[in-house]
Amino acid sequence: MRRFTRWVLRHRRAVVAAWAVVAVAAVASIGPSVDALSPKFDLPGRESSEAADLILERYGNGGPQVSGPLVPVVELPEGTTVDSPGVRDELGAAVERVADAVPGSRWADLASTGDRPFVADDGRATFGVVWFPPSDVAFDPAGEAIDAARAAAAGATVAGAPVRVTGLDTLLVGEDESEEPSVLAETLVGGLGALIVLLFVFGSSMALVPLLMAAIAIPTTFLVLWPLAAVTDVSVVVQFLISLIGLGVAIDYALLIVMRWREEVAAGRPRDEAVVATMEHAGRAVVFSGIAVAIGLLALVVLPVPFLRSIGYGGMLIPIVSVLVAVTLLPVVLATAGPRLDRIGLRHRTRTTGQAWVPWGRLLVRRRWAVGALALVVMAALFAPVLGFSTGVPRADALASSGEAREALDVLVDHGVGAAAPTPFDVAVVGGDPAAAARRLGAVEGVRGAIAPSSPRWRRDGTAAVDVFPREEDDAGAVEAVREAAAGLPGTVLVGGTVPGTAGFNDAVYGNVAWVALVIVAVTYVLPARVFRSLLLPLKAVVFNVISIGAVWGFLVWFWQEGNGSGALFGIEPTGALTVWIPLSTTATAPASGRSWPASRAPAGW
Repeated sequence: MRRFTRWVLRHRRAVVAAWAVVAVAAVASIGPSVDALSPKFDLPGRESSEAADLILERYGNGGPQVSGPLVPVVELPEGTTVDSPGVRDELGAAVERVADAVPGSRWADLASTGDRPFVADDGRATFGVVWFPPSDVAFDPAGEAIDAARAAAAGATVAGAPVRVTGLDTLLVGEDESEEPSVLAETLVGGLGALIVLLFVFGSSMALVPLLMAAIAIPTTFLVLWPLAAVTDVSVVVQFLISLIGLGVAIDYALLIVMRWREEVAAGRPRDEAVVATMEHAGRAVVFSGIAVAIGLLALVVLPVPFLRSIGYGGMLIPIVSVLVAVTLLPVVLATAGPRLDRIGLRHRTRTTGQAWVPWGRLLVRRRWAVGALALVVMAALFAPVLGFSTGVPRADALASSGEAREALDVLVDHGVGAAAPTPFDVAVVGGDPAAAARRLGAVEGVRGAIAPSSPRWRRDGTAAVDVFPREEDDAGAVEAVREAAAGLPGTVLVGGTVPGTAGFNDAVYGNVAWVALVIVAVTYVLPARVFRSLLLPLKAVVFNVISIGAVWGFLVWFWQEGNGSGALFGIEPTGALTVWIPLSTTATAPASGRSWPASRAPAGW
């Protein structure tokens, strides 16, 4: 690292010129790189994915991107039921009006099928289903359909009662139809927050240096991603990883190096020698940390889920590029503009950085056993809720606390239909009897009923779509029971839908997560062992990573899944389960850098 840093400093002008050219090309590449990303979230080989793909191919609606149908809901006035004169005609016209507003939709309700699963036991509440074609917008496949359905429902009534539209996607959107902030806007907000923290840490214009490194590393990662996305499918999720995780990683690496550089300068080293000494220690730690993070993300390739694999090999570019910026451009900046930037600011720093933390460090050393015991108690308290950890589809009532979609959901719950109506199992029947399938599947324990409409919207080219309505939300037991019942039916019966799809995702990911954990643990141990030439320090890193990840998961369970904090702060009901992909975001971890001693007292060879 010393020889490499000296070479960089000797060719500083060429290094800066090269990065300037790369930066210009990188900024220009962001748009094409994002456009090349894939919105696919399918699970090849899984029954739920095959069902969704078949239905989308034959009927042009539903599919793996859709979280469920739009659900028009009507609560009839007191004294009126669905069997009252004229109600069914008005109901059929209202649901058809909503469906017609969404071209290419597949819809059904009591009026069109006569099926009682659409009706509450008291006859006063009823609903329909409108399966819509997903849009090309990766994170908003229902946007246009929701807007059109709401507009159509706004002018419809049944026996004088309004028609409200609900559904998982509708609950997620809520009443705010404004555009979501772009990745750029989110990154700028994150950068502003980081700048405030860095100004507090440095107290000088040096706070801008880590942000400059991030501003170069993030676009450069998109530049490297572009050819990769052009030859293979890379998930759209990667753009968020690059922008937000990339912001943190690039700043973290730059911060580690800059802090060590300030210590070397305070120790009296000449300008270039301070940079060389910094890179010998902090730079080497950054290199190995970046490799560990890259391999941690790359560990996702062992999962049998294409879009997660693409996140693995796409995400590994983030730390690699950040390390490259940190060990080439940053040393030049420190050797040239560093001293000047460090003199401009809120306060002048002449001694070793971080003096304010010295009393705290002395307290920890003096009371190490008491502090350690207290820390273990706190971490154990955070860790404990992991025992109730569950992944799946969040409860519908946790998606929105108010608005028309929530009001419609409350109608279904209050009249005994339940909150599972927006998440029917969308079943594909090939070469069998759809009516017989509906009768058998509708009689399964945990199922409210099933429908098999006979219109061309639901039967086409030797296939049929059947909807099965579970009684409870996210009922994995009902999924298995329906699949077992379907196995005995003639033809091919594939059970799809949001809940079966989530069950398939859980099985594919968390059934193989041990392999991901094994790779990460191995990397977390082997790389620090190579850097520190120690067997105990990497073991410490592994243990601390497990404790910290468990504490994060435990807090998520306590706060969101159990609703202990989300209800008090945001008025949100307990989700009942964590969204399936959230725990994966904590799997790519890196060992501690090992920055244990000030430069003036570092052991020989450190």
